[in-house]
Amino acid sequence: MSVVSGRFELTEVEYVQIASLLPVMKPQRGGRWRDHRQVINGILFRVRTGVPWRDVPSRYGPWKTLYKRFTRWQEDGTWARIEAALQADADAAGQLQWHGNADSTIVRAHQHAAGARKGG
Repeated sequence: MSVVSGRFELTEVEYVQIASLLPVMKPQRGGRWRDHRQVINGILFRVRTGVPWRDVPSRYGPWKTLYKRFTRWQEDGTWARIEAALQADADAAGQLQWHGNADSTIVRAHQHAAGARKGG
């Protein structure tokens, strides 16, 4: 494996953290079943580089497989569960700092509070 491709690959430790959150592998009829880890690595490559799905290197599997699994996991909540679990682990380890922020462009205020002229 080249150094460049390794930047987009999950380490063993990273994969173990999320493996139990992934759907049970169910090989479908047709082509060769692609391992979740291989597919996730391809999805990470696509997300980190911004290339079109069709341009993801074939070592990750067919682009349609990557796309279908990405969208299926988005729809069934897999990505949300992974995010929540990783965030909870990082928070428990003291690796996150939570800060509140309010953006004035979304805070509702009475029209006069914004300096509008009074009718007259």
